[in-house]
Amino acid sequence: MRKSYLTLIYLFFYLPIFTLIFYSFNNTQYSLVWHGFTWRWYVELFNDGDLWIAAWHSFFLGIAAATFATVIGLLAAVSLYRYHFFGRRLVNALIFVLILTPEIVTGASMLLLLTLSQLPLGFITLFLAHTCFCIPFVIVILYSRLVSFDKNIFEAAKDLGAEDGLIFRRIILPLLWPAVLAGWLMSFTLSLDDVIISYFVSGPEFQILPLQIYSLVRTGIKPEINALCSVIFLLTLALIVSAQFALRKKS
Repeated sequence: MRKSYLTLIYLFFYLPIFTLIFYSFNNTQYSLVWHGFTWRWYVELFNDGDLWIAAWHSFFLGIAAATFATVIGLLAAVSLYRYHFFGRRLVNALIFVLILTPEIVTGASMLLLLTLSQLPLGFITLFLAHTCFCIPFVIVILYSRLVSFDKNIFEAAKDLGAEDGLIFRRIILPLLWPAVLAGWLMSFTLSLDDVIISYFVSGPEFQILPLQIYSLVRTGIKPEINALCSVIFLLTLALIVSAQFALRKKS
């Protein structure tokens, strides 16, 4: 019974993805009826310069935003865990408020702030918006890992004369490394597939993949889009497997 239940859950999650990959090899442009196997849509995908430019922009933006969000989130999570200061509980609560805030509210507020700052819409505005959007998720992931630590480790390190910087480098960071990687992957994924916030803060000179796909599917889902989504899924899967292998090797 349990195995059947789990099988149904996994089918519910992964069957649409497998269907998308299956139809990316269908030898027809609009029909959902199978007309034979073909690599045509992948050939057209790799010859589409606009999509590749948008994909490069999205991956570069995702890596930059995820890296900065992870660094800031790491410092914030450690500060919330190790230090007691005025307004600490309020800051902790506001982090969850940011996570629960609808993206359309975040996007509109970001657009208003960036407009008042007189920043031209483009890579910088997308980078700032995506970084701010990802930071709360990183903090929650890292903080949930930090609270599972034994605080006696830090007290013992202090008794041995270790300062805060040494404790952070030699104790906290090695123990927190799997959560740091998980936070980075979460931020990269959130940045890569964000549409709503990006729609508000993007400019005409820096096109990203989610908005490009959104503009294309408004006229109908083409097999080329299926091929593109299949490639992105396989790249994401390879990234997750590599991360798991690296963590297992380190442990």
